[in-house]
Amino acid sequence: MNTATLSTVSTVPAPQPTPIASALHRACVAAKTAADNKGRDILVLDMRSCTPLFDFFVISTGTSRRQIHTLAEETDAALRAEGDHRIGIEGYEASKWIVQDYGDIMIHVFDPDTRDYYKLEELWADAKKVDWEREV
Repeated sequence: MNTATLSTVSTVPAPQPTPIASALHRACVAAKTAADNKGRDILVLDMRSCTPLFDFFVISTGTSRRQIHTLAEETDAALRAEGDHRIGIEGYEASKWIVQDYGDIMIHVFDPDTRDYYKLEELWADAKKVDWEREV
């Protein structure tokens, strides 16, 4: 390319990615989405002092396979609207315990028996509970 051609090429700055909201905000959005879809016993646990792997757990319970799927799908849609994207999902087919990985937050949706069996909130009892309703 000659110098005449270089001088006529305009430089447009590359679009900057939209920053996503904080992990706390997104965890609270996930909890509110679960509540809006009639999830039960919703908790947000601040995991930052317990593990370096993620910042927050969001835990909720659905009463049926259909509701558990709805909780997972609506949460994913709400977090996509916040600019986030799901890295992975496990347990969707079995619908006993669906876990969604967003990197810094993990969303857990249980059926009642499976939640009672695994008792994540007791396993991670050192984690601080977040008042997600006040945060939203």
